[in-house]
Amino acid sequence: MRTPIDNPFLVFAFALIVQGIAAIAGDLLRKRARRFKQGERHDFNTVQAATLTLLALIIGFTFSMAVTRFDQRKTLEEAEANAIGTEYLRTDLLPDDLGGHTRDLLRQYLKLRIGLYEETNGDVARDINERTAKLQSDLWASLVPATTSQPTPITALAVAGMNDVINSQGYTQAAWWNRIPIGAWAMMALMAISCNLLVGYGERRQGELILFILPVIVSIAFFLIADLDSPRGGVIRVHPQNLQAAAQSMRSR
Repeated sequence: MRTPIDNPFLVFAFALIVQGIAAIAGDLLRKRARRFKQGERHDFNTVQAATLTLLALIIGFTFSMAVTRFDQRKTLEEAEANAIGTEYLRTDLLPDDLGGHTRDLLRQYLKLRIGLYEETNGDVARDINERTAKLQSDLWASLVPATTSQPTPITALAVAGMNDVINSQGYTQAAWWNRIPIGAWAMMALMAISCNLLVGYGERRQGELILFILPVIVSIAFFLIADLDSPRGGVIRVHPQNLQAAAQSMRSR
């Protein structure tokens, strides 16, 4: 099920609005409060600087989490393409009729895997996953006759390759589910709101425009984190280049 975090543009808009409101609220509180006494301004600046530093650290750690997950999805896409390509070659070791049938199924399977990476509609993606699961059963069943009639080391090699194909899909799906926890997003949001309140409360310059500098900067950071963390939405996505190369190799053979 898709959540608002899956849409980086929505994350950016929401973060900008909420932080802008927090900054304006801090500015209104300052205008109604008494002025800082001697020494209080220094203490306030220390707290403000520490809070901003903590926000920067949290954003940095969360960004690192998003990049790690993005790199993992790219690595697993490459591994899945290698597993499918290797099994496609190993089907040459099977009897002609059985090998041809298995190759046809692998070509259909690869087409579904490429379609899943390129699909942005969640409902269509669920349908692709259902068809993929059924095709996996068909692929495994296609090797059963060879394992029962000719249980040789060569047949075992083809069975092991098919097991790698199915396992690689499971690893990829697990990586797509491995998202930044909601608790981390909540912590960043609370820290960002607190920082904007402090900035608004401590700002003494004329004009309201300066209050929106921090909200814009932090919102851009939130957008980038959400974009990297969303496998299906946003601008930065893992493209199935290796799977497409494997499909091209199959067509050339």
